[in-house]
Amino acid sequence: MCSENDAVQIAIDLMENQDLPEIMAIEKQSFVSPWSVGMFKDELKVSHSQCLVARLCQNKKSIIGGYLIFWIVADEAHLHNLAIKKEFRRQGLAHGFMDVMKEISRQAGVKNQTLEVRESNIEAIKLYRKCGFVVKGRRPLYYSDTQEDALIMWADT
Repeated sequence: MCSENDAVQIAIDLMENQDLPEIMAIEKQSFVSPWSVGMFKDELKVSHSQCLVARLCQNKKSIIGGYLIFWIVADEAHLHNLAIKKEFRRQGLAHGFMDVMKEISRQAGVKNQTLEVRESNIEAIKLYRKCGFVVKGRRPLYYSDTQEDALIMWADT
């Protein structure tokens, strides 16, 4: 719940089914080929999937400002989806999510984090580099919608 305070409050919380309408709106404004509602519902059922949202509270109203989905499998964390609502971009939410992923991974005994990113997504690549990720490989034609390559990035926890 939101308090009486006028300042924006941010809480990282577990994603729930009732969050999906807001998440889908962010997903559609963020990606050329957005995930379906079913894909998000599937992620919520998978035990190794970490599904988080940023709940922003201001003036007693709560909205979803962004979300993060990553998997913890064996000793790796694999980022699957990260998106921030357009009006909240460039305010540190994505970096905050990356810090949370790193901390959860550390607590789970994970040694490495990995992700794939479109090579044209310069802003995301800059963020990931700030978070300690480096390019270690390439997946040719990874994105079927545009035939674009993906860069494979890795970071230690």
